[in-house]
Amino acid sequence: MKRMPLVALATAQFLVVLSTSIVNVALPAIRTGLGVSEAGLSWVVNAYVLVFGALLLLGGRAGDVHGLRRVFLIGTGLFALASLAAAVAPGDAALITARALQGLGAALLAPTALGLVLTLYPGGRALGVWGAVSGAGGAAGVLLGGLLTDLYGWRSVFAVLVPFALVVLLATWRLVEPTPPRGGRLDVPGAVTVIGGLVALTYGVTSAWPVALAGVALLAVFAVLQRRSRDPLLPSRMARVALPNALMAMLGAVWLGLFYFLPLYQQRTLGYTPMQAGLTQLPLALMITISSWATARLAGRAVLPAGLLVLAAGLAWLARTPAHGTFLADVLGPTLLIGAGLGVAFVRITALSSAGVPAEDSGLAGGLVNASRQVGGAVGLSALTLLPTYGGAFLACAVITLLMIGKATLS
Repeated sequence: MKRMPLVALATAQFLVVLSTSIVNVALPAIRTGLGVSEAGLSWVVNAYVLVFGALLLLGGRAGDVHGLRRVFLIGTGLFALASLAAAVAPGDAALITARALQGLGAALLAPTALGLVLTLYPGGRALGVWGAVSGAGGAAGVLLGGLLTDLYGWRSVFAVLVPFALVVLLATWRLVEPTPPRGGRLDVPGAVTVIGGLVALTYGVTSAWPVALAGVALLAVFAVLQRRSRDPLLPSRMARVALPNALMAMLGAVWLGLFYFLPLYQQRTLGYTPMQAGLTQLPLALMITISSWATARLAGRAVLPAGLLVLAAGLAWLARTPAHGTFLADVLGPTLLIGAGLGVAFVRITALSSAGVPAEDSGLAGGLVNASRQVGGAVGLSALTLLPTYGGAFLACAVITLLMIGKATLS
């Protein structure tokens, strides 16, 4: 197996996941530096996650229609420019806008990166690597964000992404052969309704229930349009992976909730500095990486339910959130269990979401599974922020994970 193209594409996926979590430790510093409100802080995260998730289907289909490599390169270039804009943002509105543009770039590069991996490395041989970098990216973002915020300030968590994105852009251009476009048309009405529906739903969960209902209505219109379109954004043949993508949406809520609330609990309740909060994520990152690597080599229907059970146990343990807790007694054990469970869940659900999908739909499959995780994460985080305590948020994540076990036994 040629490794260098996989390294370049996996690094791109790492940057996409990193961008979700690297700001979390920096949120208190961003609030102080720009005077952002508590509600605004969640949108520094959600502007990226939501735009990313809402446009992933369009990004994946664009890759199938116009060529995976071409769309990947465009998305990576936009991601680099938006990261630079976030690093120099003069105010909260500019920062949130730059984060949304980051999400647009990620929506083009993430599904096409996975589509290229599925094309270049058939049979799921590379999914262990994909799961490892995706899982480690969440924890590594907290670690790197803490170090950079302490040493260089919050702007550095965005600036650091720029050179890495440019290296990925150059490496992919040199190492990956152009992919032939499938042709066809992009479903613009479908894209508009699904984007509007998801944005309205996520915003409305925390701000205005009528807006949330309007979002549900737009998603219903999207479903009708998909049945009538000659070249739909989400063809009916993708129904075969509906269950794995539902599981990925639930995992996204758990994933984003964990990496949003854990650094806040550590800094605001336990009194950690950003660097300390980041360093304590290292065992979690290592466990996710090891678990992802091992899971790619395991077989059997019981692997996913077992991993989810371990994940739920770790989240329930973490939900204690004692005010005077210590790392060794109250954080290390739960996060090791969580890391083991996350690695298993991500790799197995990703594999299920691409099983039986024809090659011409590889970009769409990559977009759909990424969209499921990001949209599930955005909607889930909006709901979790309504809970009054960090412990309540972790416990809710544990409940979501237990609900996943029942669905996982059907897959």
